[in-house]
Amino acid sequence: MTGAHVAGINEPGRRIAELASALAPGLAAIRRDIHAHPELAFEEVRTAGIVSAELSRLGILHRSNVGGTGVLGMIEGGRPGPTLAIRADMDALPIHEETGLPFASTVAGKMHACGHDIHTVTLLGVAEVLRDLAPMLAGRVALVFQPAEETLEGAAAMIRDGAADGIDMAIGFHNHPDMPVGETGYARGACLAASDRFDLAIRGRSGHAAHPESAVDPILAGAHFVTQAQMVVSREVDPIRPAVVTIGMLSGGTTYNIIPERVHLKGTIRTLDPGTRDIAEAAIRRLCAGLEAGFRVSCDLDYRRLVPPLVNDDAVLDRVLSAVSAQLGRAPVQGVASMGSEDFAEFAGRVPAMQLRIGSGAPGRADKLHNAGYQPDEACIPLGVQALSRAALEILA
Repeated sequence: MTGAHVAGINEPGRRIAELASALAPGLAAIRRDIHAHPELAFEEVRTAGIVSAELSRLGILHRSNVGGTGVLGMIEGGRPGPTLAIRADMDALPIHEETGLPFASTVAGKMHACGHDIHTVTLLGVAEVLRDLAPMLAGRVALVFQPAEETLEGAAAMIRDGAADGIDMAIGFHNHPDMPVGETGYARGACLAASDRFDLAIRGRSGHAAHPESAVDPILAGAHFVTQAQMVVSREVDPIRPAVVTIGMLSGGTTYNIIPERVHLKGTIRTLDPGTRDIAEAAIRRLCAGLEAGFRVSCDLDYRRLVPPLVNDDAVLDRVLSAVSAQLGRAPVQGVASMGSEDFAEFAGRVPAMQLRIGSGAPGRADKLHNAGYQPDEACIPLGVQALSRAALEILA
């Protein structure tokens, strides 16, 4: 369908629905192909190739190898105006799939367990719809197909390669299995948390377990660190300001009767505001200093700030909510912030932006993201295409 055909359509919402419905079977087929061939962060060569081929088929100008394996497309509107970016992530997770689906992952230990295959084809559908509606747009739409969201590195890599240059506002989206298909949602303000992580090596002095006085026990110091780190949330952070401190790994030692030389810990810190983020980092650093003084160990702390909180801009949010309500006939549901993180925050930290939640829960199921049995309902694809296309059309009216 070309722009000339669209010119006679008086009701864009109806045309968007028609196009999304017609595209749905083909998008589902592409999604299943991508799902069967998952690629981890910065490995998305095959997936990016599919995206590039589809954009070429649609006649959409695009650039490949942006930020490594990202793809950046551009749709020019019929009149001058601002540039709106719509972003989808493409990478899979290091999880072995256990769905038993006919199109299950063919790669051992890798799976699209977060629905980024859904996101990729949804944006491909948006690209085709907006390509046909381009004469109605006042401005441009940047199509951001991003690698490496799961490692929180892909957005920054694309931005370094110019993906945010000239962008005036941005929309991100994510499928939500805790919401039924047909429902959309949002949270005002900070909707996703800042994500920081640390690696901590605690070095003591190895020795015989029967003679602990001759050794310096790093396991004891590590155990105290784990318990003390929880006090950052319970005793240092304002109770009405959410924060999470989680130790995800503690390893050390080789057998029963040896006090080891060192132990290693890995942890993550999640916060929703800059002040709490600063408090948490300062506390972790102070606890390490305390271990050195109190347990006679040495601590090597590598603390990394990854992405800031994802903060929805009220003006962009309200325009998207109005457009989605008009298109789907159902207002998005207001929810609360999540302590999960998302590197779309890198775009949102540069331009006004919002993240839309798109229900993907299949009837009779209670799926969770990052699960080996995750099965989103593919009916969310054309609905996502409709919601995002209408949002772009209204913002660039």
